[in-house]
Amino acid sequence: MLATNKDLQLAARKGKYAVGAFNTSNVEITQAIIEAHEEMNAPVIIATSTSAIEYCGIDILAGIVRQLAMKAKIPVSLHLDHGTDYELIVNCVRNGWTSIMIDGSHAPLEENIAITREIVKICHAVGISVEAELGRLGGIEDNISVDERDARLTDPNEAERFVTETQCDTLAIAIGTSHGAYKFKGESKLAFDRLEQIREIVDIPLVLHGASSVIPEIIEKANKFGAQLGAAKGVPAEDIKKAISLGITKVNIDTDLRLAFTAGVREILVEKPEVFDPRKIVGAGRKAIKQVVKNKIELLGSANKA
Repeated sequence: MLATNKDLQLAARKGKYAVGAFNTSNVEITQAIIEAHEEMNAPVIIATSTSAIEYCGIDILAGIVRQLAMKAKIPVSLHLDHGTDYELIVNCVRNGWTSIMIDGSHAPLEENIAITREIVKICHAVGISVEAELGRLGGIEDNISVDERDARLTDPNEAERFVTETQCDTLAIAIGTSHGAYKFKGESKLAFDRLEQIREIVDIPLVLHGASSVIPEIIEKANKFGAQLGAAKGVPAEDIKKAISLGITKVNIDTDLRLAFTAGVREILVEKPEVFDPRKIVGAGRKAIKQVVKNKIELLGSANKA
């Protein structure tokens, strides 16, 4: 069944857990995500980036997610992740997305407010929830690239004004995470005090982007079968749990799925070189993703919350 991020996150805030937002770009990844959530009886947000839409085609990707969601016995939100292009956002609205993220974080505060307010007006008119972003995460994710020098934490006072003036439904905040597989050079240092301050001031659900853990066992497995991933490092599970306890209700995960898929595909190609059926090859990646998603559901506390 289809749902909006707002509805899923309000329930998560009440139940003190978080809903996972897992990125997809094809049918196998979508199947793995939804199957895992059905088996765990958990709500899910299927996130789609601009580049994923360009890769798959907007009508095809919408069809994949919506068809699987309509058959599912759990609530599923189809979400645009980091929307920056007005035309694409409108096309997503027309093609059945149930949630839109407008990312105006690259702009000064006044401009971000104006950009977000316009998208909120469009989406709310047709019952679609809107996520906005204030503050900037560093790192690289698809078409989003932010140099470490340009990254900045969310200002609590700006957040209060931003939410009041834009009427966005949920807010993505920057507290020290980053996009991609190489998040930290040393130990992770998330600004939990900043999260607490924002939570006290802002009365809408909060979002944590760049929250993949970059699971060491998966990195090791991928490298064992030929990958060259180097010293990739993500957000520790205990930090995710603490963020949820302090008010985060949506956790974005993309890199961990990519790494799992890569490890699964590399393993079958090396261990079973006689295999040439694409379904078996990508099926190994799908299986690896599904297990990672199940582990994330446990971490987020969303099992049996559908």
